[in-house]
Amino acid sequence: MNQHRFSFRVTALVVLLSLMMGVFAARLYAVQVVEGAEQESALPGSYTYLTRVTAARGEILDRNGVVLVGNRASFNIVLIYPVLFSSEDPNGSLRDLTNLAVERGLTIVDHFPVTAEKPYEYTTDRYSSVWNSYFRTFLAAREWDSDISAPQLVQRLRERYHIPADWTEEEARRVISVRYELELRHCTNLPNYVMLEDVDAVSLAALKELNIPGVTVEKSTVREYYTDYAAHILGRVAPMSPEEYEYYKQYDYAMDAQVGKEGLEKAFELELHATDGLLETTIAADGKIIEQHYIVEPVAGNNVELTIDINQQKVAEDSLASLILDLRENGLNGTDRGMDAEGGAVVVMSVKTGEVLACASYPTFHLATYSQDYSDLLEQDYAPLYNRAVLATYPPGSTFKMVTTIAAINAGVIKPGFKINDLGVYRRFEDVGYLPRCMLYTTTNGGATHGSIDVMEALSVSCNYYFYEIGWLVGIDAIDEAAKTLGLGEETGIEIYENTGHRANPEVKDALYVGDYSVWYGGDTVSAAIGQSEHRYTPMQLCSYTAALANRGVRYKATFLKRILSSDYQTLVRRNEPVVLSRLEISDDAYKAYTEGMRLSVTAYNGTSHALFGDYDVAVCAKTGTAEHGSGGSDNASFVLYAPADDPEIAIAIYVEKGAQGGNLGKIAKAILDVYFSEASAVDTVPAENTLN
Repeated sequence: MNQHRFSFRVTALVVLLSLMMGVFAARLYAVQVVEGAEQESALPGSYTYLTRVTAARGEILDRNGVVLVGNRASFNIVLIYPVLFSSEDPNGSLRDLTNLAVERGLTIVDHFPVTAEKPYEYTTDRYSSVWNSYFRTFLAAREWDSDISAPQLVQRLRERYHIPADWTEEEARRVISVRYELELRHCTNLPNYVMLEDVDAVSLAALKELNIPGVTVEKSTVREYYTDYAAHILGRVAPMSPEEYEYYKQYDYAMDAQVGKEGLEKAFELELHATDGLLETTIAADGKIIEQHYIVEPVAGNNVELTIDINQQKVAEDSLASLILDLRENGLNGTDRGMDAEGGAVVVMSVKTGEVLACASYPTFHLATYSQDYSDLLEQDYAPLYNRAVLATYPPGSTFKMVTTIAAINAGVIKPGFKINDLGVYRRFEDVGYLPRCMLYTTTNGGATHGSIDVMEALSVSCNYYFYEIGWLVGIDAIDEAAKTLGLGEETGIEIYENTGHRANPEVKDALYVGDYSVWYGGDTVSAAIGQSEHRYTPMQLCSYTAALANRGVRYKATFLKRILSSDYQTLVRRNEPVVLSRLEISDDAYKAYTEGMRLSVTAYNGTSHALFGDYDVAVCAKTGTAEHGSGGSDNASFVLYAPADDPEIAIAIYVEKGAQGGNLGKIAKAILDVYFSEASAVDTVPAENTLN
């Protein structure tokens, strides 16, 4: 045989044998190390793993340092992969563990992107792009096609994990999801798998009694609500959606982090958010800890001190609920008016800063049981999850008349003493069949009128006829400009989402309607002058507008934020300062007219607010409103107030759907003023517990 040919064959044989040995070695490693970890009888040497240590989210406090939302200690169940799979029957242990968890009503953390029941389908749309990339890495590590069907994947994993055939589909699917989570920790840099979160004490004891190797208990925190009030504005936290993660990942959020979903929890998410720590642990073969140290120290979130006064919030919510429920049962003054009352809202604001002291919406709900109550809340009447204070837009009714007063006097159309004879029926548009009436005329048998009155008297008795005429005289442009600068139909600046509504003007009507209905007529102007037509404002806007009236046209940005404090309350991170959003130049005559008119509504025997505030200890300026809404039933009711009259500090706006009459809402305002002025007169001798002096 040719020596050269013989050498070539020997070399080829050696290469072939080497390749075969390499393939067998790789396969042996995969079977023994990756696929067969559960078959090992002992954990060789030592093992190092990472655990995420949850840091406490910042607390939310009221303006007096009362904690409204904080944290309580909780316990999580964490699985240590190598310890679990060095035990005798890891699959059986996981079956017992997951079955007991389900029996105890606990939710297993599951990122396996396949439905829990047959027919199996992918659920990758429920997870962030990063979780989905981990899933693709998982498939690639096993050299499985990325287009493998969900049923095929479940079947392959059932075979790969040696799931017994006599297990139920539910048991197999649960164990597969846990095994998937554990394997991800081998092919990624994810921390240890937290299988169960916020486990109650009884369940924790039962799980520990299983005595499963590799099952450990770690401390964490969960959100705790220390008040039953302010649910609509405080908000809640929950795991991020895929879309939210795409935003928050720029701030290094963990993929399964909890974030604010609504309200102030969402508005101040970046301030409240805590940076979790990363703990590196090395264990011996028997599972004993050899060494532990932080790679990243946990950092608690900052604390947010709100402008809300929880005492005023309580009074606002309780008084609003009581009034609406009383209307439903008894009606207004023994009539059936108001018996169809639905929901309502109250907003209280500091005149000189724009700070929101209370923001109530009815009906309401409990944040602490939100998840359990959610389905029921969706089915309840009057939409309890709807925050009417900042989302609902309503016609303001006669509470708008101060705008028309300012516009007319600023433009020189009238003087404060300008008198008009109320004839009951306004006949300027009689030729087109539009004959608006003064409310006094329509609610008295003899068709009574207010007679000859000036603008202050017209405000005090809320005479529609007077404002029909001065609205016509000044025109919609001047009215609209004054309303805009006073904040109506504009953003108030609050940190949570709000609707802005719209003012009644030709542009808005054209956008809302088509054809002849979109044309602005003279009748629209006189209707707009009394707060009807297309005016739609939130109670928050009405309160901001009222505060601007008290400030003689200076409108501050409305805010829920007082200041940000460090997690230990020792450092002031940021103090929120008042911001002026707009200024309306109000002439001396105009200022005198609306302030005296609002005051006269309280002091005059026939004033619309006299019954409640005529002998009140603090001088107030108020205006009632009754608004038509076009949906049948009782009229809507509105009420605005500021006090003290000579040096205003507090503004209040109240709105009740189908509340029948605005004057009735003064009961709520009176209760709020009682607590406000009693607090203002109290002398604090001891600093609040959770505050920075």
